[in-house]
Amino acid sequence: MWPYPVVKKTTLYLDEATRIGVRELAQVQGRKQSALIREAIAVYLDGYERPMAKGIGAYRSGRPDIGERSEEFLAERPRPGA
Repeated sequence: MWPYPVVKKTTLYLDEATRIGVRELAQVQGRKQSALIREAIAVYLDGYERPMAKGIGAYRSGRPDIGERSEEFLAERPRPGA
């Protein structure tokens, strides 16, 4: 089994000072630049909550059982062209 998480190649454009800083920090820590950048992005994103899609929770069906009976309700709906 592959011991590393699946990653996708991404290109970053860095200004010269940032590029040098990343290179030097990675060298001092004995790590790859890519690992350092992945960790920095993970720390930056920690605690980020993805916004809910507009409309989620904004509507009420008036039916408390809609979740449990969704398949039944969908089966009862008229079909297009029928």
